[in-house]
Amino acid sequence: MKITLDISRLVEQGKLTAAEAERLKGLASHDTGSLGVNVLIGFGVIAVASGAVALVPTPLTAVLIGVALFAAGLMVALRDLQQWSVLGQICLVIGALMFAGGVIAYGEGSLAAMLIVTAALALAAIAARSSLLIALAVLAASACLGAKTGYTHAVYSLAIFEPTLTVLLFSALAYAAYSVSHSLPADYERVALTAARTSVLLVNVGFWIGSLWGDPLMLLRGLNRAQARGDIVVPDYLFSIGWAVALVAAGLWAAKANRRWLVNAAAVFGAIHFYTQWFEKLGATPASVLLGGLVMLGIAFALWSFNKRAAAAA
Repeated sequence: MKITLDISRLVEQGKLTAAEAERLKGLASHDTGSLGVNVLIGFGVIAVASGAVALVPTPLTAVLIGVALFAAGLMVALRDLQQWSVLGQICLVIGALMFAGGVIAYGEGSLAAMLIVTAALALAAIAARSSLLIALAVLAASACLGAKTGYTHAVYSLAIFEPTLTVLLFSALAYAAYSVSHSLPADYERVALTAARTSVLLVNVGFWIGSLWGDPLMLLRGLNRAQARGDIVVPDYLFSIGWAVALVAAGLWAAKANRRWLVNAAAVFGAIHFYTQWFEKLGATPASVLLGGLVMLGIAFALWSFNKRAAAAA
């Protein structure tokens, strides 16, 4: 577990002695020169890899270079070479992304390609003990259900085509990852918690999309060789009610279990849910904006109070 402390303020408040502060400073790593070298070499590695792919723009090239970079980064991570740790992480991430991009390009974004990428990223995350890679693996799993993002000029988009399956699948994944995290060493516990948290984010996005458009269950209809179009099977109001219940339950459990991240996530998505339904029903009028702002300030104050009490208890 990593924490951030203001050493100077703690000394001023008398919560740390000067000797304790010096000891904590000594335990921290301040090798700025090595960090700079790592970053410069990392940028060089990225430039060389990008240039090689540009000169030989084939999926196989991306896959081979990605495997080579990941292997180099994994060697640094497994040998615990602290002075090259930043470079190792850069190679791990860039290698995994190039491999994933090559596989997706070769498979033309097919389900099989996304399943391979999901499995590869998950195994890479475990091998490298990388929170970033496990988060990417969970996101790749969501793409297997058709989730995607897009960008046009000044417009970002997010699409979830199977909100019901997204909610069910990633709720189960979040619970499984959280349960397993209790019996893992610290490095792997962090990876498992990241998987659980990323899954929680996807669950909330699934609820959000479903609360706006419902879910026609196109995948299930496709498996039954029926038409994917038709009347909505799961209505939007069920997602709205279910989301509210889930947020309240998750927030209460998180407060009891002292899981501040989940409390904050429940509060944030609770506000998103409230604003979404508020303006969908009432529209963006001066009165609705005023009342919505007052409610938001109340939620923010309650969240601030909780975090303050949690910090004091800690």
